[in-house]
Amino acid sequence: MSVDTQPPILPLANDADLDTILATTRKLAATFEQTAIARDARGGHAASERALIRASGLLRLTIPRVHGGMGQSWQVFFKTLHLLAQTDSALAHVYAFHHLQTLTVLLYGSPAQQAHFLPLTIMHDVFWGNALNPNDRRTVASKTGDGYRIHGPKSWCSGSVGADWLVCSAWHEPAQSLLIGVVPASAPGLSVQGDWDAFGQKQTDSGTVTFEHVAMPDHAVLLPPGVQPSIRATLRPLVAQLILATLYSGIARGALDHALRHTRTLSKPWFASGVPRACDDPFVQHRYGQLSVLVRPAEVMVELAAQAVDRALALGDTITAEQRGSAAIAVAEAKVVAHRAALEVSSLMFELTGANAASSRFGLDRFWRNARVHTLHDPVDYKLRDLGRQLLDGRWPDPTSYS
Repeated sequence: MSVDTQPPILPLANDADLDTILATTRKLAATFEQTAIARDARGGHAASERALIRASGLLRLTIPRVHGGMGQSWQVFFKTLHLLAQTDSALAHVYAFHHLQTLTVLLYGSPAQQAHFLPLTIMHDVFWGNALNPNDRRTVASKTGDGYRIHGPKSWCSGSVGADWLVCSAWHEPAQSLLIGVVPASAPGLSVQGDWDAFGQKQTDSGTVTFEHVAMPDHAVLLPPGVQPSIRATLRPLVAQLILATLYSGIARGALDHALRHTRTLSKPWFASGVPRACDDPFVQHRYGQLSVLVRPAEVMVELAAQAVDRALALGDTITAEQRGSAAIAVAEAKVVAHRAALEVSSLMFELTGANAASSRFGLDRFWRNARVHTLHDPVDYKLRDLGRQLLDGRWPDPTSYS
């Protein structure tokens, strides 16, 4: 059954409780599951699936109620993200990066900017995309009388294809620093190329955004050049990193669940085992036990890190460098454990499902491909370095775009 023929998913009310939110998320994930293999093979823009996410009401999940959203905690958000990632980590990525951009408005924007852009998001069902890659300094900002002109390409822009608005960064040469601001995807001079061609995470709607002297008025500039972000604002990369960790833990859980299903129903026992079913083989049982103790710790670490992030955000402008550092350590721990779980489970599962599991009709390889591509986002070795350095010297991770 195609997505278009699925029964409609009723939009969430702003006062929906946790059970209702998770039930809606599960329905959405079940709908995506039915087309996941075909869409993974096809790639391209996930227009229909984005429309379903938009219609579900989940895009309002983390926007504060004062601005018209549901005002749910980030712990609740990460629960929904984990559920979606088990089925389709690419669509989960698009969903997550919408919330990362609205958080950027909350953390970097003034009260007036929040009061403008966040209700606008609710009123027009805005789906936000990302064009913030801080390592690509080809995108430059030049001051004008009433704002800035943004010019140049920006690579690795997750969720940019099909987005309504973008959070972007540009390098300001005179100040030797970044500008961060927002711009409508329909702005004159802005174009999005859907040129993402990786072998995994095929439907993250990523691409290259090109700015041809795009106007950005002062009221759309969240962080002007030369201005240091507050400690609270530096929580943004922690949420971004925890999004990645949650995607990894979701991939690991999804791979394990799909492998178990295959072993129970389709795998044949090895002739030397002397058992009638593959799931009766003690070696298979033993190895599944090993996989389970990779997946569950990753999920627990992600949950603990989500709690740490919520606590840090609740501190507001009173947050200290030490409190921020403690949250950064929790996120780094979750990222490392989930990174390993996603790669190992999505690879080792084939040793337990048998040769027939390699058939393309099952699409089980998508879990490994998605994990392998996405875990290249930033080197996990630097997370381990941060963890070891904190243990040895008591030094908190330096706030960067990745830590």
